[in-house]
Amino acid sequence: MRIHVALYALALFLVGSACKGAGDASPTSPTTPSGPPAAGSTIVYTVVGASDAIGYGSTKVCAPFEDCDGTGYPWVAARQLRSQGFTIDMTPLGIPSAVISPSFLTLASQWGIGGIVGTLSESEAPFVRRDSTIVTVFTGGNDVNVITGALANDAGSANPNAFIDQQVALFATEFSALLSTIRGRAPGARIVVLNLPNMSKVPYRVNSQALLKSWAHRASVGITAAINSTPNVRVVDLMCDPRFYVASTFSADGFHPSDAGYAIMGAEIVKAITQASYPAPQSSCAQMN
Repeated sequence: MRIHVALYALALFLVGSACKGAGDASPTSPTTPSGPPAAGSTIVYTVVGASDAIGYGSTKVCAPFEDCDGTGYPWVAARQLRSQGFTIDMTPLGIPSAVISPSFLTLASQWGIGGIVGTLSESEAPFVRRDSTIVTVFTGGNDVNVITGALANDAGSANPNAFIDQQVALFATEFSALLSTIRGRAPGARIVVLNLPNMSKVPYRVNSQALLKSWAHRASVGITAAINSTPNVRVVDLMCDPRFYVASTFSADGFHPSDAGYAIMGAEIVKAITQASYPAPQSSCAQMN
């Protein structure tokens, strides 16, 4: 997700040495994805995301790759899991402003969209700890902004909807590849992914032109559908959660969650990690319409 330029250079500096030793952990994971962790066990938790993964917008933001016990969702989840008797060993890999893949980085560059630093597929997934037992993935918000920004700069002007659908299909392919890389790194991990809220309805877009809102709507609903169809993962359904359409869920920028928003995300992640069953995301809801 978007973040101040001051953190971009820091992210670039750190990405080459992300999580010292994280990529070198010995591959001790089981060969099949795990179920809920055993009571009182150690959870090795790797966080894959963008500025959300450092808690940007909350009252205590961590630096990229730092475990500072912040107020973003990874630390909300970690504290709740510790309160349930688990030991947490967490590696946050979030890079501010990251998009899913080089394809979206190139799209941003082609259409004059600045400030995009890094990708989940190249700068994070290869550093997922091999002994991870839990991996969470939250991505797509920056990619929606790249798609709508490109359209605003006249990309796909002949048929904007076709352009959006093409990018959504590309995102689906890249998301599948991202998950394959994560599974290859940590085959025993339980993977929890979060879909997107409808980005046309969040406070960030409240004053946008109707056309921009329509583009953001189509892109975010399409990306969420792609995420929802991913096999063998738990999906936290932000798209159809009415709490993610309340202003207090977002920070002052209207784009990043607030403490309240991160608290919702963290609590849902804990449920998805610890419960034997967890509800599948809805295929249709009012927020999609």
